[in-house]
Amino acid sequence: MKLKILVGTMTSTADYVAQAIQMDCADLISEIEIELMDKLDITAFSEAKAKDAIYLICTSTYGQGDVPDNARALYESLEATPQFLGHVKYGVIALGDRTYLQTFCFGGKKFDERLIDLGAQRIGQVWCHDASTGTMPEEEGTVWCRQWLAEALQSTATA
Repeated sequence: MKLKILVGTMTSTADYVAQAIQMDCADLISEIEIELMDKLDITAFSEAKAKDAIYLICTSTYGQGDVPDNARALYESLEATPQFLGHVKYGVIALGDRTYLQTFCFGGKKFDERLIDLGAQRIGQVWCHDASTGTMPEEEGTVWCRQWLAEALQSTATA
């Protein structure tokens, strides 16, 4: 089993979170692969790529609740070329700032909504980090991910 972290970011914060998870959770899963969403499309979730994989969408929110620029092609392809993704198991780390309450963590929430619409199976709840608290998303993200990954591995073992 491997963890595939797909990163959507404008300022590299989501990438830092993914790297922290890669270092901190290496004892829980045999392989952790980080991939920036640049140039990805819906084929990133093909059955061949999803075999023996759990996905973690790790993305910030940009502008008026948008996905980051590097995630736009992947996000738009989920609607433009929809396919049934029932074979995909995933989780979401959404980064945002509660100061912008009406669009808080929408980057991750939008990916979650679109994946659910295509039949993908979310494990656990979307985890939202609030930058306005002053806490480090890398630290809190790894704590959340250790718990989430234990749940994800257990659910895939029983599936």
